[in-house]
Formats: sequence, structure tokens, C-alpha cells
Amino acid sequence: MKVIIIFFPLVTAFFITLILGPVTIPFLKRLKFGQHIREQGPKRHLTKAGTPTMGGIIIILSLILTSFFFGKYNKDLILILGITLGFGLIGFIDDFLKIALKRALGLRANQKIICQLILATLLVYYGTLYLEKDISLKIPFSGFLVNLGVYFIPFSVFVIIGTVNSVNLTDGLDGLLAGITVIISSAYTFIGVINQNYNLVIFSSALTGAAVGFLVFNRYPAQVFMGDTGSLAIGGALASMAVLTKTQLYLPVFGFIFVLETLSVILQVISYRFFGKRIFKMSPLHHHFELMGWSEPAVVFLFWCITLISVTIGLISYFYI
Repeated sequence: MKVIIIFFPLVTAFFITLILGPVTIPFLKRLKFGQHIREQGPKRHLTKAGTPTMGGIIIILSLILTSFFFGKYNKDLILILGITLGFGLIGFIDDFLKIALKRALGLRANQKIICQLILATLLVYYGTLYLEKDISLKIPFSGFLVNLGVYFIPFSVFVIIGTVNSVNLTDGLDGLLAGITVIISSAYTFIGVINQNYNLVIFSSALTGAAVGFLVFNRYPAQVFMGDTGSLAIGGALASMAVLTKTQLYLPVFGFIFVLETLSVILQVISYRFFGKRIFKMSPLHHHFELMGWSEPAVVFLFWCITLISVTIGLISYFYI
């Protein structure tokens, strides 16, 4: 039964993505939803200008179809899908404004954060009901539990918004985020199986299958980019799974590469603003490696390996410490 509940959603999502890709990519091309490449970025990326973006629609549709087919409209599954779709919708609007309407900045920063706050608060509020008031979180590498009490909701909201935006920052190289998603969502599938949370298993295995399928079109050289539509949706999906498994404190471990990418941006800004010097050749971190002469596939493979190691360490800590 466990094998079936993992295998069938994964394979179904994979093949749905494979079917949707050849239909969606030409459609995005006809709409001229091509990626705009910043001139300040690595020069080799200029050749990617015009590559269809907003391909995250493929992942979202695959998730919806697979989850509803196997999950039988379970309320927990609907919540995760709703949050994922909500964050994906924010990304879609942002992409649409930037690409279709040629508004350079897309949604304003305050508009994004308000929408994200609403979704994150809804997720955490439901999470407290789902957890039946047990809001203790396990501290990684310690075995200790911490009850945050009244701070549980603001802390979790902070983690969710931080995760979503860190994931968004990481989506900068062909196949990078899709591959990382495969690894982390596989970890949540394992957690779901061990904890007998089969709604989580259905969703996480479907996300794994959709991400693997998307890699067929998104690997170097990419035929399509997921855009903010996909990256924000994936961030919402990972955050949702963390809240419903009480692993908010493990997200920085599982997504260690997200932490590195975000820190590189923060440190770069602080260093340049206060000292007039750059720590990295360019941020986020993946661009730094590119400007050091690494090929794009080499950087992607390195970051996948780092994620595999951090996820393995996180799972060992979760189950055995």
C-alpha cells in the first residue's frame, strides 16, 4: 500500500507534466511570454532572452489534477493545494505584469508582502487546528521540543514568507530549483510515510513527479522557465508541508541552499551599502560561481549535491536525534 501511494501519484504527475509541456510551451511562445534577461547579470544569460517563462503553470496543473484524483478532496490536501495555488497566483500576477504588460517591477513590494502575509497566516491558523493545539517544535540536532506559545503563529508566518522568497531567489539557473524541489519533496514523502500521513505523501510525491517532469523541459539549455509562478508556488508547497509536519525548524536544514542564496544577497547588500565593497562577484550565490568560470550545469549539480547532503543530515536528525 505504501509503495502504491508513493508510486502512482509520482508517476501520474510526471506523465501529466510531460503531456502538458509540449502543449503549454508553444502556447507561451505564441503569447510572447518570453523571459527578460537583466543586462547586469552574467553575459552568457543574454542568450536566454525570449525563452518562454511562467512554465510553473505546468507544475501547478499537474499537482492539482494528481492530488484531486488520488486524494479524494481531503480537507488537508485542499489546504496545501490552496496555499500552493495562492502563492502561485501571486507569482503569476507578478510575471504577467512584468512580461505581458511590460511593467518592469511587476507587483509592488508592499502588495506582495500583504498577499503573502494573508496566505501564511491562513496556513498557520489552520495548522494550529490541524495539530490540535500541539504546537511544540522539535529542535534539529538536539532531540528537544520547544513550545513557542503565543509566538508560534508569528514565527511560523516568518518562516513561511522567508521560505517562499528564498525559493524564489534560488530560481536562477536552468534546472536548479526543479532539481532541489525533487530532493526536498522526496524527503517529505519519506516523513509522510513514516508518520502515516498519506495526504502528505500524495501531495509530496505528486510534487516530486511534477518537478522531475518539468526538468525534462527546464534542464540546461532550458526550453521553458518556471517564473515566479512556479517558484512562489513551490515555496508555498514546501512551507505548507513543513507546517503540517511541525518541521518549520527543519526547513533551513532541508533547504540549506536556500539559506546560502538568501544570505549571499543580504551580505552583499550590507557590505556594499556600508563599506562600498562586494563580497561576491554577484549575488545570489549561483551567479558568483558562474562569474568564477563555472559552467551552469556544474553549478546546478553542485547545489543539488549540497541539497542532497543537507536533506540527508536533516532526516537523520529528525528520526534519530
